[in-house]
Amino acid sequence: MSRDAILTRVRTALGRTPGQLPPSLPSVYLRPSQPNLATFFACIERLNGKTYNAESEADACRYVASLVKGKRAIASNSTVLEACGITGLDEVTTAAPGSLRSLCAECDIGITSADYALADTGTLVMFSSQQEARMISLLPPLHVAVVPQSRMLGNLDELLSRVSHPADKTSAMVMITGPSRTGDIEQILVRGVHGPGEMHVVVI
Repeated sequence: MSRDAILTRVRTALGRTPGQLPPSLPSVYLRPSQPNLATFFACIERLNGKTYNAESEADACRYVASLVKGKRAIASNSTVLEACGITGLDEVTTAAPGSLRSLCAECDIGITSADYALADTGTLVMFSSQQEARMISLLPPLHVAVVPQSRMLGNLDELLSRVSHPADKTSAMVMITGPSRTGDIEQILVRGVHGPGEMHVVVI
């Protein structure tokens, strides 16, 4: 079948005539949503992520301390982690840019905060920066994210209404929904292939 014949069939199926201009795009519709911690945690847990609702910064630090005990961990330069005292734990180190790659490859746990959390999908949103190095959330086999509840939004629409041009803010916007997983090979779900196979999200 020729190209013209194929395009004619498509045009006919759409009810259009040759040379007809496409209609104007519909108005953008942003879905309103109220952030809900229970929904956020449920979405993460459905994907085999672990969650913890910390009563305070000190409580968050105690939870993270129990995870890193006897292991090596690397933390981002987030002010949230510093305020919680997590960067001061004996097992936790922070890295200068020159040593970041080797430390992330050697450490068991990567600890970050997040710029936003999306309740409707259990998604963490991270803007790559000097405070939040992208590699810390992607290379170690276990990722721990400590997020203030004040950073929680309802959904992606709300995020994009607040940050409509992410490229003006960061070189990379990372969206993390649960531990890394893929079903590319024979439709068999495998975790930890492209990133951490285990994930803990702590909300303060």
